[in-house]
Amino acid sequence: MDDSKVFSGSPWEKEVGYCRAVRRGNLIMVSGTAPVEPDGSTHAPGDAYAQTRRCFEIALTALHDLGGGVEHVVRTRMYTTDIKRWHDYGRAHRELFGENPPVTTMVEVKNLISSDMLIEIELEAVILEA
Repeated sequence: MDDSKVFSGSPWEKEVGYCRAVRRGNLIMVSGTAPVEPDGSTHAPGDAYAQTRRCFEIALTALHDLGGGVEHVVRTRMYTTDIKRWHDYGRAHRELFGENPPVTTMVEVKNLISSDMLIEIELEAVILEA
């Protein structure tokens, strides 16, 4: 089975050796997505809600590029550097998935790739053929 892949152009993709998302059959997996601007800077330093929205914007664009949509997401994983801001991360998550919530995990980690990033998100989606 062939994989379809999407690259975001992030400098880390070439350096680390990964792609933004992979589709194999009806499964789409979106790799850890940080809140970055097109120039590589961190989006909205200090704003947990805005960073979460930016992560989802990037991840859902990759999902869309592989034929999926928010309605196909079955799992999210949120890696945060400050779990006390869970309300802000959760509000952004609920706004996107409130009508069709996936399973999710939210954990606190020591650091992300840049010290001003508060969150990184992974998605998994399943597209069932009618």
